[in-house]
Amino acid sequence: MNASCPECEAEIVLNKPMRGEIIVCPECGTELEVTSENPVTLDLAPQEEEDWGE
Repeated sequence: MNASCPECEAEIVLNKPMRGEIIVCPECGTELEVTSENPVTLDLAPQEEEDWGE
């Protein structure tokens, strides 16, 4: 299955995408989240915020 990176529009080939899976774009290195399996759609992965022990 193919999808395109929302950041750089590169074509990404995914074998068995699973919703919620985090992948890295091979072209720009952006972390992406699989938001839909059929059709395969990608969105920018949510950024984890630091928890400075609070």
